[in-house]
Amino acid sequence: MSVTGKSSGGGGRKNPRLHQKVKTARGRKTSSTKWLQRQLNDPYVQKARAKGYRSRAAFKIAELDDKFKFFRNNMAVVDLGAAPGGWSQVAVERCKGNSTVIALDLLQIDAIAGVTLLEMDFMDDDAPEQLCSHLPEGKADIVISDMAPNTSGTPSVDHLRIMGLVEAAAEFACEILKPNGSFVCKVWQGGADRDTLRALQKRFTKVRHAKPPSSRKDSAETFLVATGFKG
Repeated sequence: MSVTGKSSGGGGRKNPRLHQKVKTARGRKTSSTKWLQRQLNDPYVQKARAKGYRSRAAFKIAELDDKFKFFRNNMAVVDLGAAPGGWSQVAVERCKGNSTVIALDLLQIDAIAGVTLLEMDFMDDDAPEQLCSHLPEGKADIVISDMAPNTSGTPSVDHLRIMGLVEAAAEFACEILKPNGSFVCKVWQGGADRDTLRALQKRFTKVRHAKPPSSRKDSAETFLVATGFKG
């Protein structure tokens, strides 16, 4: 990757254009070049590197917690779709004391201090049991989910896959959450579907959609935050 940066010119004159450009290498698609250029100039990517976060996505869960205050001390946390581990890092930082953080993903995650890592598919039949076996008394205070399916390129198919993951995560949360627990989940295309939203509204005191500042404006993602689990 070749990177050029524009800096101060001669005679002490400052050039305000510090935007980094990525040269298109032979064989590299234009879309890949644009993605690299966006990454290089994304302030959240730079902040994530400075703070030691695995990804810029860490700021999404941090900003949601700043707004809704769902992380507390001495919590049992389940992180679904955790790779590369940014959300778990924030959970460890914000849940002090005798807290437990369990992170699950299909992909391998490098070790994170204070986090138990499970490399498996959440949709496997034995995944919920495996998760519960690592939780104190088999219960959690919060379930957070950044899961997303592989896209097919067909909007209708992708929507069904996304909603299937949201529904599965919501059902799991309602099975293992302690009273007054919380559920935070990434959703797409306007939020959770009507049936899932209604079901959650019956089980939680408050159910809201939110898009944190670190979520790119051109992204279809938004987040569902359900707090005050009724049991």
